[in-house]
Amino acid sequence: MKNLPSSLRERKRYVAFEVLSAEKISRSELINEILASASSLLGDVGANLCNLWVLNFDGKRGVLRCAHDRVSMVRAALATINRVQGVRVGIHVLGTSGTVKKITETFMIQVDHTP
Repeated sequence: MKNLPSSLRERKRYVAFEVLSAEKISRSELINEILASASSLLGDVGANLCNLWVLNFDGKRGVLRCAHDRVSMVRAALATINRVQGVRVGIHVLGTSGTVKKITETFMIQVDHTP
């Protein structure tokens, strides 16, 4: 199966975020909470159109990939998260970028490129 040419692929944005909490949060717990929050706020169809994917999360900082035209919706979904597995948290968006290279250079987050 051939890959789509770059002209036909969907455009992406990368959102760097920081989790503010007293305890360490696991990646899987955070992913579940982000997806639940997006689904609750935007509905199942809206959450699917955001095309969310967590590229990296080290317990404090991470990078989230989303559709280029849904960044404001993703930021709103992140803002509604206040608990992860009973632990009070706050998610602070550090910034957005169009490339993984720029987001890692700007916010010093190591991203693993393997899926």
